[in-house]
Amino acid sequence: MKKWLSLGCLSLLMGCTSQSAPVASSLSSAPTFYDYTIRSPQGEVLSVTQLADAVKDADIVLVGEWHGHPAAHLLQAQLLAAMYSNNSNIALSMEQFTRDKQTVVDDYLQGKLGEAELKKQGNAWPNYTSDYRPLVEFAKANKLDVIAANAPKPIVRCIGKFGGDYLAKLPANERAWVADSLTLSKDAYQEKFIRSMHHGNEAKTLRQFAAQTAWDDTMAESMVNYLANHPNTQILHTAGLFHVAEGLGTASRIASRNPKLKVVMVTPINADSPLDGNAPDYQVEMMALPKQYHSKEAMMAAMGKIHGRNKTLQCYE
Repeated sequence: MKKWLSLGCLSLLMGCTSQSAPVASSLSSAPTFYDYTIRSPQGEVLSVTQLADAVKDADIVLVGEWHGHPAAHLLQAQLLAAMYSNNSNIALSMEQFTRDKQTVVDDYLQGKLGEAELKKQGNAWPNYTSDYRPLVEFAKANKLDVIAANAPKPIVRCIGKFGGDYLAKLPANERAWVADSLTLSKDAYQEKFIRSMHHGNEAKTLRQFAAQTAWDDTMAESMVNYLANHPNTQILHTAGLFHVAEGLGTASRIASRNPKLKVVMVTPINADSPLDGNAPDYQVEMMALPKQYHSKEAMMAAMGKIHGRNKTLQCYE
């Protein structure tokens, strides 16, 4: 039964990508939000199958996303299936689940919980059903591990409020949910982060960067530790674009912990969001998402509501 189910899931996820055509998801002459084109770092157009072949020697494949982009999530599911067809000894690692929910994820994979219970008890992201269900269900059908790789959001928000020293205030059980150490030194990732901020408060920006790298360091450590306990396993990791692009974020944190690991980045791009010309990433071109706000005032009002969550944030003193 498992073999039949595995082949069925693989066929559904791979779809037309098992063909030799290099463009992975072109269904008509008019592009859709599901369409994408993969290119190697040298500019060669690849199919998903060819991409899986190209990364078969990597220990970790970081697949970036614009959260909620249909093409990005379609690519992730199809690439996982293609990589599995090359090597069934593979694990799925996810930004979208946190270390404190690893037992919940494991229980779901073992059939001890239903999906509604996974979503509630695991604090699944709001777009889980549309965007991450295909990945988790493929892992479940094929008995693959799913690494709940990230740090819990409340802790990360407290780091953003108080800085990296906040970790010393955590009780031992919660401290284990975040990386042993944070990369707070000035590096290319910090410089990129600072350039993306616009409020001009340097101290606040550095605290916010501590929160940002807490995610990257924790995800990196989660994967490095997993591979230490599961040698010869390949990992596909899903995370937001900023964490993955050009190897500055999570990849650099992996390298600092185990420089022997081969890490490959697969990063979405569009005309308005290109990568550096020398970027080592496999680049996936897709349509730009719709503009979220027509006016700066509307955007600032929405941002204000997000930042207002810190008024009810409970941190250890």
